[in-house]
Amino acid sequence: MNQLFYGDNLPILRQRIKDESVDLVYLDPPFNSKRSYNVLFESKSSDDPSAQIEAFGDTWHWSQESDALFDEIIGGGAPPAVADAVLAMQKLLGKNDVLAYLVMMSARLVELHRVLKPTGSLFLHCDPTASHYLKIVLDAIFDVRNFRNEIVWHYFNKMQGNVKRLASDHDIIFWYSKSATFTFHPVMELRVDGPKKMLKRRWDAETKKLVNDKDENGKVQYIERTHKLADDVWRMPMLQPASKEKLDYPTQKPLALLERILEMASNEGDLVLDPFCGCGTTVAAAQKLDRRWIGIDITYLAIDLIEKRLREMYGDDAHFEVSGVPGEVSAAQALFDENPFDFERWAVSLVNGQPNEKQVGDKGIDGVIRFHLNEGEIGEAVVSVKGGKQLNPAMVQSLAGAAAQRGAQMGVFVCLGTPTKGMIEAAAQSGSFEYEFSGASYPKVQIVTIAELLTGKRPNMPTPINPYKKAKKASGQMAMFEE
Repeated sequence: MNQLFYGDNLPILRQRIKDESVDLVYLDPPFNSKRSYNVLFESKSSDDPSAQIEAFGDTWHWSQESDALFDEIIGGGAPPAVADAVLAMQKLLGKNDVLAYLVMMSARLVELHRVLKPTGSLFLHCDPTASHYLKIVLDAIFDVRNFRNEIVWHYFNKMQGNVKRLASDHDIIFWYSKSATFTFHPVMELRVDGPKKMLKRRWDAETKKLVNDKDENGKVQYIERTHKLADDVWRMPMLQPASKEKLDYPTQKPLALLERILEMASNEGDLVLDPFCGCGTTVAAAQKLDRRWIGIDITYLAIDLIEKRLREMYGDDAHFEVSGVPGEVSAAQALFDENPFDFERWAVSLVNGQPNEKQVGDKGIDGVIRFHLNEGEIGEAVVSVKGGKQLNPAMVQSLAGAAAQRGAQMGVFVCLGTPTKGMIEAAAQSGSFEYEFSGASYPKVQIVTIAELLTGKRPNMPTPINPYKKAKKASGQMAMFEE
C-alpha cells in the first residue's frame, strides 16, 4: 500500500521504514538560498552581538535539536567518515544555520542510505548554496566510488532579474547508488540538430519542413529532430505561471523531470521514497509509472494538497494511506500543543477552506471557504479556528464582525473545546443567509467542534469549491492540472 506520512521525516524514517526496503529515493530538501551569504553564515554563538542583527527565517536553525544531532553524529550515531566530515565542516563554518542544515541533512541521509536496497539509488536535488558541502556528506555516507553523476537540470526559460552576475539557469542533482550493482535504464531524449551557424527558422510550405533561412550559398538548412542518449545535462524548462501543471507551490518541479529519474533508475513495481514530498510531484510520477511510493512532509498543507490531488486524478484507484494526521480529539490536541499554526491549517482544511498563507495579520480570520453564487459570482464563508480551552461569546461576535467587514456571506467558527451557551446564543443572533441559487437558508454564523468534524459533520452551507487547483481525471497518461 502506498503511504503518505505527515510529520518530521527523521523519526518516521527511523520508526516506520524498514532496512533495505526502498528502490529509489528522490529528495529536494528546503533551503533558503535567497538570503545573502553574510546572513546565512553569521555566527549564532551567544557571545557574538552581531548574531542579533538579523534573524534567519528558514526551516533550518542552529538549535537544541541540531546541537543534539551534532553530538549524536560525532558520538557514534553515524559512520566514522560522516562524523569526520561533520566535524571538519564545524571547524570551517562554526555553529550557524548552514551547519545546522548540514547536520540535519546528514542524519537524514544516513537513514536514507539504510532504507535503500543494495540495487537502489538516491537523487539529491539542490542549488549552489550548499551543494558543495552536501556532496562531501554524500561521499562520506555512500562512498565516493558509488557516485554516478552530477546531473545539471538546465531550465533555460527562467525569468532573470537585473543582477550583477551571470544568470542562474540550472540546479544540481547528485546521483549516488548504494552499490556497484544498481538499476539503470539509458534515457533517450529528443534533440534538434541544425547547422553550426543558426539562422532564422521558418516553415517551408513546399517541403513542409521546419528550416533555417538559406545560407550564403543559397542552400536551405533543415532542422533535424533525432533521439539521442541523454547526457548529464538535462535541458528541460521549468514550470511557467501559465502551465496547466502549475500549483503555485514553492519549489514545485516539473513532472517530466521526476518521470525521467524514475524511468532511468527504477522498474515497475519498485518502491520510491520522497522524504520532502512538497506538493507531491514525485508520488504523482510514481503513481503514473506504476511504482509504489512513500511520501513524507512536515507541512500539513502539503499533505492535504497531495491527498486531494491524487483523489481528484485517480478517484477510487488512488490507493494510499495517510498517517500522522489527527483522527481523534486527543491527537488534535497534541497537534495544537506542538504547532498551533499547523493545527489551524488542518482545521480549515476539514471544512474545505483555504488556510491563510501567513500566521500574522489575519484579523481573526484563519481561512476562507468559497462557494458559487448566482451568475458566476463567488461567495465566501470566513473561518476562525480556536484551539485553546478559554472560549467566550466575544470570539463569535468578532467573527461575525470580520465577516461583515470583509463582505462575506457567512462565518464558520471551529473550536477544539466545547462552545459555551453564550457562544451558541451569539451565533444564533447573527441571522441567516438566503442562498438564491437554491432558495435555501443557512445560519450566517455557525459553530462546529473538532470532535464533530472528525465524525463527518460539516458546516450547513452551499457546496464548497475545492480550494486547490483541480486535476483532470487520469486516463492512461498523467492528468495535468487546470484552473
